[in-house]
Amino acid sequence: MENLQNLLTGFGDVLTPLNLLLALLGVTVGTAVGVLPGIGPAMTVALLLPITYGLEPVQAFILFAGIFYGGMYGGSTTSILLNTPGESSSVVTAIEGNKMARAGRAAQALATAAIGSFVAGTIGTALLVLVAPQVVKFAISLGAPDYLAIMLLAFAGATTVLGSSRLRGLAALLLGLVIGLIGIDKVTGQERLTFGVPQLADGIDVVVVAVGIFAVGEALWVAAHLRRNPGTVIPVGRPWMGRSDWRRSWKPWLRGTAFGFPIGALPAGGAEIPTFLSYATEKKLTKHPEEFGRGAIEGVAGPEAANNASAAGTLVPMLALGLPTNATAAVMLAAFTSYGIQPGPLLFEREPKLVWALIASLFVGNLMLLLLNLPLAPAWAKLLQIPRPYLYAGIIFFASMGAYAVNAQPLDLLLLLLLGGLGFAMRRFGLPVLPLIIGVILGPIAERQARMSLQLSNGDAAGLIGGPVAYVIYAVILVMIAWPLVRRLLPVTRSDAKSDAKSNA
Repeated sequence: MENLQNLLTGFGDVLTPLNLLLALLGVTVGTAVGVLPGIGPAMTVALLLPITYGLEPVQAFILFAGIFYGGMYGGSTTSILLNTPGESSSVVTAIEGNKMARAGRAAQALATAAIGSFVAGTIGTALLVLVAPQVVKFAISLGAPDYLAIMLLAFAGATTVLGSSRLRGLAALLLGLVIGLIGIDKVTGQERLTFGVPQLADGIDVVVVAVGIFAVGEALWVAAHLRRNPGTVIPVGRPWMGRSDWRRSWKPWLRGTAFGFPIGALPAGGAEIPTFLSYATEKKLTKHPEEFGRGAIEGVAGPEAANNASAAGTLVPMLALGLPTNATAAVMLAAFTSYGIQPGPLLFEREPKLVWALIASLFVGNLMLLLLNLPLAPAWAKLLQIPRPYLYAGIIFFASMGAYAVNAQPLDLLLLLLLGGLGFAMRRFGLPVLPLIIGVILGPIAERQARMSLQLSNGDAAGLIGGPVAYVIYAVILVMIAWPLVRRLLPVTRSDAKSDAKSNA
């Protein structure tokens, strides 16, 4: 009952003319950047971080929430019409969505994606209202060793789940931890990795890191692989669904939501795993197996619902524990720190107005997105025809302006260029970007928790392990690290043998 009252208070804060305008601006910008391939919500939030410094925190996060959900919506348009996912979470949508579009059913594919996203986003946000306060109550009872274990779980999850290999994930995480060490040690007062540059004494601002790695790195990467001829965009009219489409879509929407929310709430769960699970489930349960691979509507409805439900799920660990589980959540976490707000269990107690206004804005933004996406799908499709040179030149310009606005010092522009080069190199060699951002944000927090644990135990290393919660978490970490080795030692199953035989043939 208390949660419902808090949510109603949040709606009261959101339903003002200025905040509704910011929510509309957020979902519009989020959808637009979600449509454009290679420009995701993480990059957009990173670019807008410096611009929103003049806003109140509540207003800034209403804007960010709209971009977050809007980017998830927009990614399906690119996948369906251009067969080019704007986000990794939209990869599965392209499998059946583009086939539907090529068969003349682009309108139905866009409709089931938009309505499924609305259904899953609404249910996921409602679950966020119920689950997040319970997670907070549990988290308040944890001590420094338990928090250290949770941070290490996030590090292990980021390195084992993301990227093409664990080694690359670990390398990206270590780069982030090194960047997070730059500055003055809070305990000893010694300078670390500043190389005698006074401006680095306070460390590198997280906003500069996020903008450099995401925006500049991505722009340089696209410029290096620029193709002057844009992809063929399939024309589309207004999205609509027939009675048969509704009958075949509503169950995949619910099943996709059931996959997306809990997996999105796990550390490093992300949206990729639930979308693949949803697709595999719909392929197994469908009454029209002959359509899969040729444009089955279930293969669009389920993964898109899983994608948007996972977006709501990622906000549970971010708000309740201060743990980001995807790139956009990591950048939003950086936004909290830039406002001097520490996400975690005390956030609901210290900043209740901000938290509940943010959650209420998700409901409002979700409805706005449905009203925007259904009638304006043809307009979003035209955005895909913007020449890439103009698009990414504008991104570089706004990234430079935003980075300079953080501290108004030229050194930040040099750092932005260096970090952009690092982001380009990471993409070139297949290193995932998210572990680096997680290392930059959570590295100093993990160090502080480790030092607090050692102080409480008078320097005894056993104090780092803590109590039962830490034992369970460390056991999970060991399973995550050891599972690939155990899997290799297990006997090969018959299905694996058949698949190996087919691949060899």
